Amino acid sequence: MNTKNLVLMALLVGVGAALYLIIPGYGEGMKPDFMLTMMFIGILLFPTFKETFLLAITTGVLSGLFSSFPGGFVPNIIDKVVTGIIFFVVVVLLRHAAQKVAVGTVLVCLGTLLSGVTFLSMALVLVGLPGDAAFGVLFATVVLPAVVLNAVAFIIIYPIITSLLKRSNFNTSVSQA
Repeated sequence: MNTKNLVLMALLVGVGAALYLIIPGYGEGMKPDFMLTMMFIGILLFPTFKETFLLAITTGVLSGLFSSFPGGFVPNIIDKVVTGIIFFVVVVLLRHAAQKVAVGTVLVCLGTLLSGVTFLSMALVLVGLPGDAAFGVLFATVVLPAVVLNAVAFIIIYPIITSLLKRSNFNTSVSQA
């Protein structure tokens, strides 16, 4: 792992954490997870298993620590690791097509759906859903809006990051494309 790449991944996670803290929780303490968007961008930029696993664990722990969902620490970690690895596999299978904003946006939407379902499932199994909320209600009121918000954030942020990286000497999948 390159130190410059680690710094860039840390910046992405830091920006995601700041956005995560600013967004208020709703729907029984759940909220859109912009750390997830930053994790996806990191995986697109550094599509190796080591970087993906590091991003997933870091994002999961920070999301769990900052979670406003009761008992959300462990479900967040499981969710980010599962989502990160599956997202990584899809990115590797799609190779250069995943670098396009349109394809990346679809992947972010699908990844956010996977993340939401994984988180809600793990929360249901491990700690229960708060306030007797139904899985379907939380899915409709929190996960689906998060899909839209993460897609919009990705469409705005990813082209900015890729254009900056093309002018720098970072060794990413964007600079090699």
